[in-house]
Amino acid sequence: MAADGEEALPEFPLYKAAAINCDPRLGDKAGNVSRQLVLVEEAAGKGAKLIAVPEMATTGYCWHDRREVAPFVETIPGPTTDRFLALAEKYGCWIVLGLPEVDAASGVYYNSAALIGPDGVAGVHRKTHPYISEPKWAKQGDLGHRVFRTPIGNLGLLICMDIHFSETARLEALNGADVIVHVSNWLAEKTPAPYWITRAFENGCYVLEANRSGWERTVRFSGGSALINPDGTIQSRFDDGEGIVFGEIDVAAARRKDFAGSGHKFRERRPAGYLELLHDPYLWNPLDFFRLYNHDPLPPGRKSRVAAIQMNPVAGDVVSNLGRTIEKARQAAAAGADLAVFPELTLNGPVNAVQAEETALEIPERNLRALLDVALEQGIHLVVGLAEREGGRLYNSALLLGPEGIAGKYRKTHLDRRDSAWAVPGDPDFPAFNLPLGRVGLLIGHDALFPEPARILALRGADLLCCPSAVTHPQPYGLGETAARHNYPIPRGYHPVHWHLWRVRGGENNCYLAFANMAGESPEGGPYFGSSGVFSPDTFHFPRHERILPRGGDGMAILDIDTTDAPGSVYPTNVVRRKDLLRMRQPLWYDDIVRPVT
Repeated sequence: MAADGEEALPEFPLYKAAAINCDPRLGDKAGNVSRQLVLVEEAAGKGAKLIAVPEMATTGYCWHDRREVAPFVETIPGPTTDRFLALAEKYGCWIVLGLPEVDAASGVYYNSAALIGPDGVAGVHRKTHPYISEPKWAKQGDLGHRVFRTPIGNLGLLICMDIHFSETARLEALNGADVIVHVSNWLAEKTPAPYWITRAFENGCYVLEANRSGWERTVRFSGGSALINPDGTIQSRFDDGEGIVFGEIDVAAARRKDFAGSGHKFRERRPAGYLELLHDPYLWNPLDFFRLYNHDPLPPGRKSRVAAIQMNPVAGDVVSNLGRTIEKARQAAAAGADLAVFPELTLNGPVNAVQAEETALEIPERNLRALLDVALEQGIHLVVGLAEREGGRLYNSALLLGPEGIAGKYRKTHLDRRDSAWAVPGDPDFPAFNLPLGRVGLLIGHDALFPEPARILALRGADLLCCPSAVTHPQPYGLGETAARHNYPIPRGYHPVHWHLWRVRGGENNCYLAFANMAGESPEGGPYFGSSGVFSPDTFHFPRHERILPRGGDGMAILDIDTTDAPGSVYPTNVVRRKDLLRMRQPLWYDDIVRPVT
C-alpha cells in the first residue's frame, strides 16, 4: 500500500483534465465512436492530458440480454481502443473509455473501462458492483480495484454503481490513486451526485466524472460530468447535453490528505478495528442472521420520533450546560420525541486541555442523575456528549441514557487535533445498543468523516446512527438547477443542501442518522456550521424524508422514523432492515482496507 505524500511527483504534476458528457445511441456503435472521437480530440487539442468518456459510451447501456448486446462487444485491446490510441499517441494524453468487453478466451462479457495511453492500453477495470442492468448480460468484474502508475500520476478506475460503495474508492486511494476516474450512466438524481463528492472528500483525491445524458428505453440519465476536488468541492461541472468539462489536477494536492487543518485522512484511520468490513452478514436474511443461536436478535422495531438538538454549550461550564440540556430534553419529550441526540461535549462544551482536566466527569456521576431523572420521568432516551474521566485518562464520550438508566456508552475513536490535546482515543469497537425503537449505533463528530465506523455499525444491524458533533467542516453546500428533465419528484431546481456528508453516511448504510452539531464560533475560530438534522435510510427517495436545521442558532430537528416490517413477514420489508446496499457489497476485494498504511 502507498505511503501517503511520500511518493515522488510524476512527470506531469499539474495538468488539465477533461470529462465528456455525451448521449450515445443504443446500438449505433459506429456513430457513437465517431462522435466521441471528435469530442476527445477537441479536449486533447485544448491541452487535456486526462480525458474520460462515460460508461458503455460506445454502444449505449439499456440492453435486454446477452444476445442483444453480442454484436457490439469487443476485446480490449481491440478495434475501438485502437482508434482512441491513435489520439493518445498524437496528443500524448490518457483516455478512459467505457465499453462492453468480451474476454477472447472465455467468451464472457464485462462492463469495462479501458485506460489508453500513448503506448497502448495501460489498464482495464471491469465493473465489480453491478447495477440492476448488468446481470442481464455481463459477469461481475474479476480484476479488483487496481491503481495504474502513469506520467500524470496514479489513476484508479471505477464504473457507475461501484462508487456507491465506500470500499471501492477507499481501496484505490489507499493504494495511491491521485485521481479516481469514474465513468457512469448515473440516473435518478441531480448531479454531480453526493456519492461522487463524498468519495473525493473522504479519500482526499480528485474524482474525474464522465456521465452520460439523454434518454434511453424510458431511462433519463443525469449528465453532470465534473471534476471534484480532494476537499469535496466541485471545481467544474457541465450539466446536460453533449459537451466537455475541463479542470486542473494538482497531484501534490491529492497527496496531502488533510482534513482542513483538523487531521489526516489516512494516518487517523484505525484499520485494526475495521476487520468486520470483510464480513458479509447481509448475504443472509438478517432476521435470521442476528438471532442465530438465540444471540442478540434485532429488536422488533416500531414507529418512533427522533430529535437532533442544535446548541452551543459553554466551554467549561457544566452547571449551565446541564441546565440547558435538561430544558431541551423536556422540549423534545413534549414534541413527542422518543430519542433526542445532543451535540458532542454537551455537558463540558468545546473544552481545551485545561478545561477538560478541570471539568471531566466520572461515570456514574451525580450531575448525570438529573438527566436520568428527566429520561425516567419523560420516557425518553437521550444521547449526550461529555468529557469523561476514568482513572488517569480522559475520553471524548457519548452516553445513551434512558428510563432504564445508562443504556450505553461510546468513546470517540477518531480524534481531531483539538481532541488530541486532552483525550485518548477509545477502542475501535463501535458498539450498538438495542432499544424499543430499534438498534442504535453511536459515533462522535470526526468519526463520521471516515466511512468505516458507520459501515461497521450498519453491518451490526444498526437501524439508527446517532452522531453528536462539534464540527466546522465539511460544510454542506447547495447546487444550482439542472436542465436534465427528471420526472417528478426528482428535484431539478436549486437546493441549498445538495451535499451533506451525514445524509450520505445514513443513506449509503441504509440507516436513519441523527446529526446534532454545535452552532456558533469554535474556540479555534471559524463557525460550527450547525445544519443538524435527521436523515432517512434511502437517499434516492424523493421528496426526501428528512429534517435539517439552519446553519446558526439553537434548534430542534424532529423526524418520524419507522423500523418495522410488514406484519408476519419472515423477510425484512423495510429498507432499514433489508439494507440493500450492504447486501450488494463485495468483501472479497476489501482486504487492503484493514491493512495499515506503511
